[in-house]
Amino acid sequence: MRLNIIAGTPGSGKTSVLAHAIPFLQKQEIKPAVVKIDCLFTNDHERFAQYGIPVLLGLSKDMCPDHFSIYNMGEMMKFAQQNEAHVLIVETAGLCHRCAPYTENSLGICVIDATTGPNTPTKVGPFLSCADIVVITKGDMISQAEREIFRERILEVNSHCRVLEINGLTGQGSRELANVIQDNKLMVHDDDVLRYNAPFSVCTLCVGEKRINSEYHRGLLRKIDGMQEYVGE
Repeated sequence: MRLNIIAGTPGSGKTSVLAHAIPFLQKQEIKPAVVKIDCLFTNDHERFAQYGIPVLLGLSKDMCPDHFSIYNMGEMMKFAQQNEAHVLIVETAGLCHRCAPYTENSLGICVIDATTGPNTPTKVGPFLSCADIVVITKGDMISQAEREIFRERILEVNSHCRVLEINGLTGQGSRELANVIQDNKLMVHDDDVLRYNAPFSVCTLCVGEKRINSEYHRGLLRKIDGMQEYVGE
């Protein structure tokens, strides 16, 4: 199965970018299956379904959506295979900016909003620095000089990526993304591995502790001075 994983900041236009690219895939007789991962609610899967393609929705609820998508990758691949899809496209909702859901044998696509400021590429972490393709959206809303600075910041963080600019409203530039997805020859297998380690995330807050005083918290904790400390029972 050829796997394409779309990550990016909330509101960056991931769904719109994909919605414009899918018709170009269909014109090339490429049958995609789409999995939409979100937290509590979305109706984006209905937008994908309008193209007559198989769509699966997953809501992570109280779990990190990127972790949720990683745990369920096998089920997603089975879904695509059962529907005889040529490519599987997974759109996952990034939250902490520290997860990189890409696997070694997937095509990692990061979508990032140019209006969020020139320093954003340095803040969003491995889902940009590990991406194969970085899609800049909303570039029409800033000046040419600002676009060039934004692009340079992306390349400072990830010098090996290919940068595309796509207008999420008009779809301009989406054909190029469709061509990249079509040309993806990477085949995902059962023993595929993550491209970047996920951050440690199991702590007393994760398991339901609500009290805020540090004396109530256990596990591997990072202090405000940057030091880590393990607090046992």
